[in-house]
Amino acid sequence: MRRVIYVLLAFAFAPSAFADDLSWLTGAQPAAPMNVNGWAGIYIGGQVSYSNAGGDFSKTTQAPLAFALRELTLENEQQPSSWPVLGQANHSAAGFGGFAGYNTQFERLILGVEANYDQANLSLTAPNSPISRRVTAGGIPYDVTVTGSGSVSELNFGTLRARGGWALGNFLPYAFAGVAVGHANVNIVGTTFGVQNPPLGCPAGTNPPCVPFSFTGTAGKNGEWMVGFTFGGGLDVALTRNVFLRAEYEYVQFAPIANLVVDVNTVRGGLGVKF
Repeated sequence: MRRVIYVLLAFAFAPSAFADDLSWLTGAQPAAPMNVNGWAGIYIGGQVSYSNAGGDFSKTTQAPLAFALRELTLENEQQPSSWPVLGQANHSAAGFGGFAGYNTQFERLILGVEANYDQANLSLTAPNSPISRRVTAGGIPYDVTVTGSGSVSELNFGTLRARGGWALGNFLPYAFAGVAVGHANVNIVGTTFGVQNPPLGCPAGTNPPCVPFSFTGTAGKNGEWMVGFTFGGGLDVALTRNVFLRAEYEYVQFAPIANLVVDVNTVRGGLGVKF
C-alpha cells in the first residue's frame, strides 16, 4: 500500500524528477527533453515571403535629358532636364526562396553567417505627369514640353548577412546586417520637345521661322545588377533538435541607378533543417 501511495504522489507532484526512477515500473525509456539548446552547425531551409518595393523616379530623367540637351542654350539657361515629370511608385508581391547558413554557439550567444534568396518578381511603374512651359533662352521664346517613362521589372534579390542571436531554449531571436544583390530590368526614358519662336503659332511666312525640336535620353538596361545593404531581425523556433520554424523581417536598399533608389521591405515565414 505504501508503494502505491508513493507512486501516486510522485506522478502528481514531481513527474519530471522521478520519471527515470519510475520507468522500471512500466519498462518505458525516459523521454528526451523537449528543450533544445544546440543551435550550432549548418542549416538550410525554404521560405515564403511578402515584399513591398518602392522607388522615387522624380530625378531619373535628369541625367539622360541633360546629356541630350547639353549643346542647347535652352538647357544652359532653363534646365528643362531638371523638371520632375515622373513620381513615386510602389508594388507588393508574394514570393518564395531559400536560405543556408552556419552558426557557432558560445553558451547562449549565437553568431553566424547566412545567404538568403527571394524570388519576388517585383515591378515598379512610375506615374508620368508631363510639364509644358513657355520659356525664353538666348532672347528666343520656346514652347517646351518634357515627358518620360520609368520602370523596374522582374526584381529578385539575395542577401549575405552576419547574424547574432541569443538562445532561449527552443527560441532564438536574432538580428542581422549585410549586403544585398538584386537583378532587374531598369528602363528610364526622358523626352523634351517643342517649338522655337512660337508667339504667332507658326503661321506660314513667320520670320524668324518656327523650329520644332525633339530630344530623347535613356538610362538603365535590361538585366541590370543592383548592389545595396540589408538589415533586419527574426525568430527561429525549434520544433525538434533538427527542425525549426522561422519568422523574419528584412529591409533592403539598393544603391542609386540613374538617380533611382529602390528599397524593399519583406516579411517571411520559413522552415529549416539543422545538421
